Amino acid sequence: MFQPVPVFVGLRYSLAREHSFFVSFITWVSLFGVALGVAALITVLSVMNGLESELRTRLLSLTAHASLNSAGAPIRDWRKRIQQLEGAPGLVSAAPFLDTDAMLSRQPSMSGAIVRGIDPELEGRVSSIADAMREGKLADLEPGSNRMILGRILAYQLQVGVGDEVTVMIPGNAGGASDAIVPRLRDFQVVGTFEVGLQELDGVVALVNLQDAEAFRGLDGPTGIRLKFTDVLKAPELARQAAARLAPSLNVRDWSEDNEAYFRAIRIEKTMMGLILMLIVAVAVFNIVATLVMVVNDKRTDIAILRTLGLSPRGVVAVFMTQGVLIGWIGAGAGVALGLCLALNVDVIVPFLEQSLGFHFMDPDVYYISGLPSEVHPGDVVRIGVAALILTFSATVYPALQAARTQPAEALRYE
Repeated sequence: MFQPVPVFVGLRYSLAREHSFFVSFITWVSLFGVALGVAALITVLSVMNGLESELRTRLLSLTAHASLNSAGAPIRDWRKRIQQLEGAPGLVSAAPFLDTDAMLSRQPSMSGAIVRGIDPELEGRVSSIADAMREGKLADLEPGSNRMILGRILAYQLQVGVGDEVTVMIPGNAGGASDAIVPRLRDFQVVGTFEVGLQELDGVVALVNLQDAEAFRGLDGPTGIRLKFTDVLKAPELARQAAARLAPSLNVRDWSEDNEAYFRAIRIEKTMMGLILMLIVAVAVFNIVATLVMVVNDKRTDIAILRTLGLSPRGVVAVFMTQGVLIGWIGAGAGVALGLCLALNVDVIVPFLEQSLGFHFMDPDVYYISGLPSEVHPGDVVRIGVAALILTFSATVYPALQAARTQPAEALRYE
């Protein structure tokens, strides 16, 4: 026999084959329950991380990581401001923009839109819109040409294609003593379409050259500067450091504020999904409690003999805690291994299941994201594993204390 004695006895109880069939069955159910719950948590949270990352990438394809704006007033010296931003920590590039709420029409269709004035040469440095082009290219937006690139859904709603003209209407002031609002109208020629995979962008945004947008609005500069950083997750902090290089007249907004509703909904879903799936582990933990209670009742004589040989109540607690911890921790370890295996191979497993079962988990005719992306975060894996270990350890406390209260004289009276 090796030391310490409680660990040795606990391992013998766990590995011995003298248990009744029912006790052994509950033991295996407990182990598989912990493994299944941990694996399901890791897999589901990894898929949700992947969906969040995919959504963030698509949203930022047109909006960059952060923006500096002047509350609607033109930034006349925007080139100088961009030069002042150069060298800011983590900053990759900056580009001007001018957003205008407008109505687009081409008989018989009409749709609201955001007409965004951009500099085609600088835009590709802060967004990935060039990669989302389906027809035409950004270079087609030449200054003074009154050309426009539409989102694919917006073009479909207006029933227009490349070469067609679209009438853009924005509110304007009549001038003079009158305060009447007279709409400004201008025709733009469609020279391309883009598709980023989000209805909120493909069905709303229209791109024009910055100089055309300024002339249409009657402004002499853009109303904002968009920023791109090396690390999108650090963009909120880096954007404020970059803005500190400029005069305090510009407001700072980052992607997490512009799309707060989306990511708050995802965080709530991840939290609720984690709590629901943790119930699988909780059920397995209750099974561990039941298993140990039955083992304690079955081993009352053994406990009494160990007590008479000098084993302390604390030692008895250690015996049954060793048994419960072994079951729980093997299950948690197996669950982590299985969960990582599933999460890292979702792109292989999901197509195989779809082909075998004959249906799509995410129908491409309904969803923009037709596949299930997966992104494993080590922090999530560690938290899930630690939570499972803590729960399984806690499950051993009550049965172990009950075993320690066994009175040798009572247990051996009829032996």
